[in-house]
Amino acid sequence: MSISPSASSSPSPAAPAAPPRAAAERRPAPGTFAILAAAVSAYALLQSLVVPVLATIQQAMHTNQSAATWVLTAYLLSASIFTPIIGRIGDAVGKKQMLVVTLAALAVGLLLAAVAGNIGVLIIARVLQGIGGGVLPLAFGITRDEFPPHKAPATVGVLAALTAVGGGLGIVLAGPIINALDYHWLFWLPLIAVVITGLAAQFFLHTSPVRSGGRISVTPAVLLSVWLVCLLLALSQASDWGWGSARVIGLLVAGVLLAAAWMVSEQRAATPLVDLRMMRQPAVWTTNLVALLVGVGMYATFGFLPQFLQTPSSAGYGFGSSVTASGLIMLPWPLTMFVFGTANGRLTARFGSKALVVAGSAISVPAYVLMTVAHDRVWELCVATGLLGVGLGLAFSAMSSLIVTAVPAHQTGVASGMNANIRTIGGAVGAALMTSIVTAQAGPGGLPKESGYVWGFGALAVATVLAFLAALLIPRTMPGHFSPAASGPAEQPAAVAAHSSAGDASA
Repeated sequence: MSISPSASSSPSPAAPAAPPRAAAERRPAPGTFAILAAAVSAYALLQSLVVPVLATIQQAMHTNQSAATWVLTAYLLSASIFTPIIGRIGDAVGKKQMLVVTLAALAVGLLLAAVAGNIGVLIIARVLQGIGGGVLPLAFGITRDEFPPHKAPATVGVLAALTAVGGGLGIVLAGPIINALDYHWLFWLPLIAVVITGLAAQFFLHTSPVRSGGRISVTPAVLLSVWLVCLLLALSQASDWGWGSARVIGLLVAGVLLAAAWMVSEQRAATPLVDLRMMRQPAVWTTNLVALLVGVGMYATFGFLPQFLQTPSSAGYGFGSSVTASGLIMLPWPLTMFVFGTANGRLTARFGSKALVVAGSAISVPAYVLMTVAHDRVWELCVATGLLGVGLGLAFSAMSSLIVTAVPAHQTGVASGMNANIRTIGGAVGAALMTSIVTAQAGPGGLPKESGYVWGFGALAVATVLAFLAALLIPRTMPGHFSPAASGPAEQPAAVAAHSSAGDASA
């Protein structure tokens, strides 16, 4: 089963769209980068903005911890489903159009969350906000279409860094916002930014002529959605339901079987949602493996380092920090990540993207080691979070550049969407792993023992060592080079083949 893009939104086989501007002539509309950066930042903030205030939301809505956790779980599940699908639709019918639609869905979700009077409505709102995950592949795709080849990889790198910077800033900003206003403003403020960004995208962005065309296969999309839900639901709820429970085991088994069915469906589809041949390219699968392992550490740290800092010192560890104070201790993370993420272009031109991923993974390891063995003083954790920001800033920006430059232009959206999705899966694995380790033994007052955090941060260090080893497997590529289409220009729509040829000639 499949659906076709409308005639008005994609070129028909009989009348292909006019070829894009030559690579040397491509120039983005004024403000393009600012619009894309605002869209990515708004979505990224929502990854973590509610994490430090879940207890506040739980109390205000008179619910329990399990229900409040679904404020995060629903968002994670929704983003995992919609990110690659929206990326593929954008490749087919137009990235600008889908960016505006995605921002509109994100705005509706934010409005609903801001006025939510009970936990059920808030969870539905978070599902709608998860649709905003589509801004990542769309922003990367627009960058590749609009910016000259020598500027696009660096721009993609900065946007990728903003996804992690936003996550760090969310934890930092949550405290001051709820202290000055209340938790509803965690949604009102992003809503204002999203509405302005959506209007700017509608009126100022160019409409890209690069389209994949063809039909959008529905069956692979449904199978992808279902197996991702089974996998992420099992991982996110394993600590509550028990790893050996029938529900967790059943969901994991169903996820594996449905993933196998999805791969068969993709291989049989005339126009697959995700081209598995593309996913098997060495530059793609190795980078995705690094993304998975880096995601394990990053998302687990988002969730558990604030808890560690806010633990009363009477427990024998922790600092009894407020939400605001714990955010300030973690401030070196987004600051250093922004600095090194925005330096991606210059560093890539000198050292290459693979070197940055390797270096970023290597620098992240001592950060987790410090959290494991030296966490008795505030400055020690400031050093650790600063190092983590440096490492993730380098790795995130370079990974996204590698993915975008490794695939044909008409597959940019779905390829970068799957990369973001794999990072999300890694985050779910990391959060489940950390929860199981930290909460394995309770100390006085029901708080986790310090040893739980020690072993947990140690496990994240091991995952990051594995990310470093995986990064060594990434093929060495020329900095800023756009690879030719994997399937060859002859198999692409005419507009895409022209775009690829122009980009390669310029590079």
